[in-house]
Amino acid sequence: MLKNISTPLFFLCGFIILLSGCSTTTGPVGEVEIPVFPSPPNEPRIIYERTFISSIDAEIESDESVFERLITGSRRTGFGMAKPFGVTVHQGRIFVSDTVRRQVFVFDVPEARYFEIGTQSPGELSKPMGLDVDLQGNLYVCDAALKQVLMYDRDGNYLRRFGEPEMFDRPAGLAVDPSGDRIFVVDTGGVSSNRHQVSVIETKSGKLLHTISRRGNGEGELNLPRDATIAGDGNLYVVDGGNFRVQVFNQQGDFIKSFGDIGRRGGQFSRPKGIGADKDGNIYVADTAFGNFQIFNPEGQLLLAVGSRNATGGPARFMLPAGLAVDEDGRIYMVDQYFKKVDVFRPASLTADQGWLVYEPKP
Repeated sequence: MLKNISTPLFFLCGFIILLSGCSTTTGPVGEVEIPVFPSPPNEPRIIYERTFISSIDAEIESDESVFERLITGSRRTGFGMAKPFGVTVHQGRIFVSDTVRRQVFVFDVPEARYFEIGTQSPGELSKPMGLDVDLQGNLYVCDAALKQVLMYDRDGNYLRRFGEPEMFDRPAGLAVDPSGDRIFVVDTGGVSSNRHQVSVIETKSGKLLHTISRRGNGEGELNLPRDATIAGDGNLYVVDGGNFRVQVFNQQGDFIKSFGDIGRRGGQFSRPKGIGADKDGNIYVADTAFGNFQIFNPEGQLLLAVGSRNATGGPARFMLPAGLAVDEDGRIYMVDQYFKKVDVFRPASLTADQGWLVYEPKP
C-alpha cells in the first residue's frame, strides 16, 4: 500500500471549531494546506482527508435548512462526542465508542446518516471502550463497567452479550475474528491483578475457550495490554503497553514474535494504545505520548509516522490519541480524546472519491 504512490497537494477550505458537546460549521474562511505524510519535498504516501466531531459531519443538510439559516443567521449545530475512545468501520459506517456519553456514535457516510447505539435497554451501555466488527458488519462492544461484550447488528439492534463480570478485571480492548466465530477481549489488569491477558470467547456457545498470556515482561508475557487486532495473516497483534511493544500470537495463544521497545525514536513506543491492520499486513499503532500513529510492515519495520502532538487542534494534530482502525479500502481512523474527534487519512493511491467513504445520493 505504501509503495510507488503519489498525489498532488490538495487544499482544504473552512475550519473546524471544537466545542464541548457540539460542533459548528461556518463556511469558508481561506485556504489551508492539507497535511500529507511524509511532508514535501518527499513523495506523499498518506493524506489527511476529514474529521468527525458531531452528528453534522455525517448528515447532509437539506436545502430548506440551509435557506432557513441564511434567513435567520443561525449556525448549524450537532450532537458531539464527549470522550471518544474506540473506533471501527464497516463499509463506510463509522462506529465510535464514547465513555462519557455511554453510547456508540454512528456516522454513516454513504447514507449521510447519523444514529446512536447502546442508549436503550436491552443493550444499554455503561462504559463502552474497545470496538470491532465482523465481515457482516455486526458490532461488538467491550464495556469496561459491565465487564461484558455486547453484540449488535449493523443497524444497532441489540443481539446478545458475552462473558461474565468475574471473568475480567479491566477489559478494554477488543478484536473479533472476521468470520465472527471468536472474540478476543484484552484485559488490562492492574497493579494488583494478574489478569494481564487476552480472553478468547467462542461466539456460538458463548464459552471461554482459553486465555492468552500472563503477566510479565518475557516473550509472550503481557504487562498492561491495551488493544488488539487480527491481521490478514490470521494472527493476533496485541499492544503490550507496559512493555512498550507489540506482541504477536496465533489464535491458539502461541507466541510468534514481537517488535518495538521504549524510547522516543521512530519505531519505538512511549504510550502505545490503539492498533489496526491493513489488507497488506501493515500494522498501525497509535501512541498517546507521541501524538501520532506509526505504520510498520509485517516484519515490524517502521515505514512511516503520521500526525504530531499539539496543544492546538487541527488536521492531523493530536493530544490524547486512543483507538485506531483501518477500513477495507486502507483508510485510517484515529480517535483523539482531548479534541473529541476522529481524524481520517487515506493512502495516496486512493482518490477521495474512491472506496466506501463516499456519499451516494439515492435516486
